[in-house]
Amino acid sequence: MSENVALIGAGAMGGAIGTRLLETGNRLCVFDLDKEKVDALVEKGAVAALSAADAARQSDFVITSLNSARIVDIAVFGDNGVAAGAMDGTLVIDMSSIDPEATKVLADKATASGIRWVDSPLSGGAPKALIGELTLMAGGAEKDVADAHKVLRHVSSNYTHMGPSGAGQTTKLINQVLCGLGFLAVAEATQLALDAGVDAAKIPTALKGGRADSALLQEYMPRYVERDYRRTGRIDNMVKDLNGALDLARVNNTAMPLTSLCAEIHRMLTAAGLGGEDEAALMEFFKGPDKEQFK
Repeated sequence: MSENVALIGAGAMGGAIGTRLLETGNRLCVFDLDKEKVDALVEKGAVAALSAADAARQSDFVITSLNSARIVDIAVFGDNGVAAGAMDGTLVIDMSSIDPEATKVLADKATASGIRWVDSPLSGGAPKALIGELTLMAGGAEKDVADAHKVLRHVSSNYTHMGPSGAGQTTKLINQVLCGLGFLAVAEATQLALDAGVDAAKIPTALKGGRADSALLQEYMPRYVERDYRRTGRIDNMVKDLNGALDLARVNNTAMPLTSLCAEIHRMLTAAGLGGEDEAALMEFFKGPDKEQFK
């Protein structure tokens, strides 16, 4: 069954989600401040909206895919935002990765505005969105989470209701701790293999099925070996998420020494101008300083 969906935010992730929704027969109305991103989806069959309010007015479901809680707040509750155009009972599905406490505030504002709210951050990135295999962790009322699945089933293969509003975002932060440490562990192991003269390209096959095997090992060690830096994510987004995890840890008095180190390395790469690069660019960390700069 197809659905009428508004998409607010058509960047790398939102664009992939929108593409998949169109390919699975849904009607998509899209709004983004970047006209080129909107045009890319219009070419695939989407309808361009004049504003977030206009997009919501034409839809039963609204998906937001944005970079921060502040931007989500503006897009939904600001001038010509989603709330200004949405009918009572419209379901907003926030697929952004933002702070759990901010999500609770947004959900309360949604209730006051007569709309429903589900936080459903994701794991798997644009490649998994395009083939409908995202992992989604949802927070919100049970019925709202169930209704959101009518749309999200098109982009996901694993969808779990984690609890009330904010629970999805908390689970995403835990996911990002595991991913951040995993990316770094695989990069470090790759560099050791290269320095020791082992054919690192064979390691994923050699370790397949063993305890050290993982999706990150299988996908990223070959990319690390080849210095394949094509962009499917951003280092500075990982910084944002690791900062969020560390903020949550401070509130709960949780010791996170490895995550702290991982965040520092990601910050160093961002300071070096690599924030917009994919996690594959972690290999640049192992180069060390460029001696030419000291001449």
